[in-house]
Amino acid sequence: MKQKAVFLDRDGTLIKEKHYLKNSCEIEIIKGVVEGLHMLQDLDFKLIIITNQSGIKRGYFTEKDVEKVHLGLRSLLLKHGIEIDGIYYSSDLPEEVSSTRKPRTGLIERAERELDIQLDGSYVLGDKRIDIEMGKRKRLKTILVLTGYGMEHKGKVKPDYVAENVYDAAQWIKSMEDEGINKS
Repeated sequence: MKQKAVFLDRDGTLIKEKHYLKNSCEIEIIKGVVEGLHMLQDLDFKLIIITNQSGIKRGYFTEKDVEKVHLGLRSLLLKHGIEIDGIYYSSDLPEEVSSTRKPRTGLIERAERELDIQLDGSYVLGDKRIDIEMGKRKRLKTILVLTGYGMEHKGKVKPDYVAENVYDAAQWIKSMEDEGINKS
């Protein structure tokens, strides 16, 4: 049976923004993430991370480094009882023609196929314009969080909701679900 999802940006949304993070020991979870992800899990959403990681093609780190960071993030969240259902990343550079680099929707489409996602009623949550644009392209509800680069992008994009952090976003999603509003 298909399940709804929350597509989450990684850097600046779930973890503190670090310029080209390559070591899992540098991961710092942002305040409100654990509580927010618990709430989303309790609402029976799949939790899927969608992230641009052009540092691979720029030569700042390797795919193996990215995989180690993702393993570290999964382990850290699992200690708090949170299971991430999928992590998808694009190594493409901004100037490349790409179907997977945000704001393009290729990674959402891949997750939809591989994880049996129901897009109707799913959400996108991130701290940048490209996260919101990606969600809008798939006609999903979008939430801009004011962590990371969120304050810089506020007013430059029109999300369905602006949240202080992931916990605030999860509360809004819960209210939408309770009222049965997010039906496409």
